Amino acid sequence: MTRKMSGVKIAQRKEKCENCTKQCNKKQSDDGVSSGPEREEINGQLTEGPQLLLSACLSCDGCLSDEDTLKISQQNLEEVERVLALNKKCDTSKHKVVVVSVCPQSLPFFAVLGLDITEAAHKLCSFLKSLGVKFVFDTVAAGFSIFETQKEFIQRYRRRHHDSHALPMFTSSCPGWIRYGRTGSGSLVAPHICTARSPQQIMGCLVKDYFSKQQKLSPERIYHMVVAPCFDKKLEAVREEFYNSLMETRDVDCVLTSKEIYHLMEKRKISVEELDPVPLDQVLGESGDEALMRHDGRGSEGFLEHVFKHTAKELFGLDVQEITYKTLRNRDFQEVTLERDGETLLQFAAIYGFRNIQTLVHRMRKGRVPYQLVEVLSCPGGCLSGRGQAESEAGGRVDKALVHQMEEVYSSLPVRLPELNPILNTLYQDWLQGQDSAQASKLLHAEFRGQSQNHTQPPHMEW
Repeated sequence: MTRKMSGVKIAQRKEKCENCTKQCNKKQSDDGVSSGPEREEINGQLTEGPQLLLSACLSCDGCLSDEDTLKISQQNLEEVERVLALNKKCDTSKHKVVVVSVCPQSLPFFAVLGLDITEAAHKLCSFLKSLGVKFVFDTVAAGFSIFETQKEFIQRYRRRHHDSHALPMFTSSCPGWIRYGRTGSGSLVAPHICTARSPQQIMGCLVKDYFSKQQKLSPERIYHMVVAPCFDKKLEAVREEFYNSLMETRDVDCVLTSKEIYHLMEKRKISVEELDPVPLDQVLGESGDEALMRHDGRGSEGFLEHVFKHTAKELFGLDVQEITYKTLRNRDFQEVTLERDGETLLQFAAIYGFRNIQTLVHRMRKGRVPYQLVEVLSCPGGCLSGRGQAESEAGGRVDKALVHQMEEVYSSLPVRLPELNPILNTLYQDWLQGQDSAQASKLLHAEFRGQSQNHTQPPHMEW
């Protein structure tokens, strides 16, 4: 991954970027949006706004600095195998305790091999522990992220009349979207991004802070790896705000995609069928196998649905059981509304994929976003369609049949509201000293500032 790119590779990337730019300009023209430089008003001053082209998104990685590239180049199988190999050689006092957190959207990838999702989780746990992994967790942190997003939306809604940045609020769980929002249109978008950390980074904090103390280990003694459905999670793991300079450790040391784990199985010549099931570990240290659960929604943790139902109840006293999506531009651009006596009380949208995201940002510039909340994800189809597990073997295209299978598997899990999860309630008290404590604010939230885009050379890696 760290090898320098050949002239052919650079030429291919250049052609890819130019094609994306042409297609984007054509699309913008078709929508009546000018492809020329835009001007935006910031603090009463008119400034030239950056062109928001698809060539600036993570499809080509052109926004990555050389430092980012170096950090991400260490997010690979070789690095994980190096840590595991050192554990077998060095003195036990110098061992890294390897902890793996598995994203809920990664589990269906392993289940489509003919297993139910619980059996797939247990066999994946068995494989990881056979490598030398000490603990394997389901990513329980999504509940924290949803719960904190719900609370923040209520607060923003109540101050919407005297805070121009309160609404619309954009979800913050997708690192590809966050990267794009900060670098491509920072001052416009960043104040509207929810400050709740993503499930991955809350899990990282939970492992390196709470769990390390339970195990009587310093954070740097733990090597925390996450199995995720997309490559953008690697970018999130190396963000500076998630590095503890005092302890010299990151909340998440390495992210591997579902397919990278599968390729490791192939490399070790291990089939899923021959693995004995091993229950997942519990972050509270309790014995017994906790039943796997999912959240409402279409396979991406369901931030929109949870916030919508919570807000309807909290602000308007309405108990919403089912949500009806209205498809607008395409299946990745949908909206939901809450009405009472002919009055629209809430209007939310789910916007997936960079082409739809660009439409959102252009409308934002023109002040034509009618939504109070937008669930934004960079992968068309959502997290289950992440390129780290859904891309076809031929490469370049999403395997739609595989995605359909994963959606069916994921939807088979029972739904549980974050508020009703006893593990979250315990952790709020034991780890964070309460839901509204300073500790909860510090560990469950992060500020998303806008950044100017650096025009760096493309990184020496091919995704």
